[in-house]
Amino acid sequence: MNAVDYTNLYTKRQGNCPLILRLARAAIGSKFHATPPRGINQAIQISMISVIIPAYNEEKALPATLDCLFNQPGVFEVILVDGGSVDRTQEIAKAHDSIQLLSSPKGRASQMNAGAARARGDWLLFLHADTLLPEDALMTIDALDGNIAAGGFRHRFSGQNGSLRLISLMDNFRCRSTRIIYGDQAMFVRQRLFQELGGFPDQPILEDIAFCQQLIQVTQPILMESTVVTDSRKFIKKGIWRSTGQVVLIQLCVTLRLPIPRTALTFFQDVR
Repeated sequence: MNAVDYTNLYTKRQGNCPLILRLARAAIGSKFHATPPRGINQAIQISMISVIIPAYNEEKALPATLDCLFNQPGVFEVILVDGGSVDRTQEIAKAHDSIQLLSSPKGRASQMNAGAARARGDWLLFLHADTLLPEDALMTIDALDGNIAAGGFRHRFSGQNGSLRLISLMDNFRCRSTRIIYGDQAMFVRQRLFQELGGFPDQPILEDIAFCQQLIQVTQPILMESTVVTDSRKFIKKGIWRSTGQVVLIQLCVTLRLPIPRTALTFFQDVR
């Protein structure tokens, strides 16, 4: 286990942050981010989390995602796997010294598998480039019972649109019932289990569902109480209920093992 022993060295106000960083660097190397947990006054073992971000032309959404991520307390590494962006995505990533920037053929499955192959954390957290983590998300994962091997967060879309809020409520109900976690719910899984399952299936779409169908055969993923926020751009631009109808049709076809109609497959077109 990659772990750091935090012993009464927790806040920047105490002037002890440099010592914490030296301890973390000695334990896990140079490409990492370490922020002391807030409000803790006793020794605690903190394992490292590898945050893996697949990205493609995400110059608009990525800065907010990274700002939110680097405000998280805890010890973690960030691996951003670019799928051939032609905008400023790579430039934005390179502005952060602690980000490991990799390249991979476009496709979330191949990009996330490439990131997982380089990861050193006990946990792997797969974060979409347009999704914001809740406060203290990483520390909450680290504090989970050792019997828990995977999970995800509740989901909502950005903005105040009532229809999108309703869709998120239905999606969270679906997740509680099926334990199938979608990619935009910031899925996390212990690295050992991820490797045992062979990673994400090498397919262009629906890799999250296919992986979770394997996952629930060996463990019960948990749904965290806190909520991630995903950019609503796709649903807004393509039409909220039209997009929802496409998702429902896709889910139905997957469940019944039927071919997905081309009209529904347009849901997976990139929207930036």
